[in-house]
Amino acid sequence: MVTHKPSLKTRALGYLSRREHSRLELEKKLAPHAQTSEEISSMLDTLEQRGFLSAERMVEHVIHTRQSKFGSQRIVHELREKGIAENLIAEALPNIREAELDKAREVWRKKFGALPANAKEHGRQMRFLMGRGFAAEVIRRVLRHYDKDEA
Repeated sequence: MVTHKPSLKTRALGYLSRREHSRLELEKKLAPHAQTSEEISSMLDTLEQRGFLSAERMVEHVIHTRQSKFGSQRIVHELREKGIAENLIAEALPNIREAELDKAREVWRKKFGALPANAKEHGRQMRFLMGRGFAAEVIRRVLRHYDKDEA
């Protein structure tokens, strides 16, 4: 039985059919299957021209899937790791930060629901929110100005 190895384009389209990928992610995934990096680059250029690969869509996807659980710092970090251009990140940043305080309150409310009773608990709650990528000022506002009637 002869097995047919899928082409680079077929592999790339398979990856893109499952979820949005950045150009860097696809380059890394396709590298073991290509003869040269130029081969990958030209094929990815074609996919970009045809609209199958889009950095703008990737940014929207990451923001949409991550914004409910993570803060702007974490999302920006993930976008940079995925090789997204700084200008696209800068364009998306106001949208990310717009609802950050509300998202931080929501995440905090789901995890804790009550203001910290002591310094140890305050530190624990603060570290949790920092780990989720929320800015220090946002965290301070959540822990300091939380309206007890909202809980």
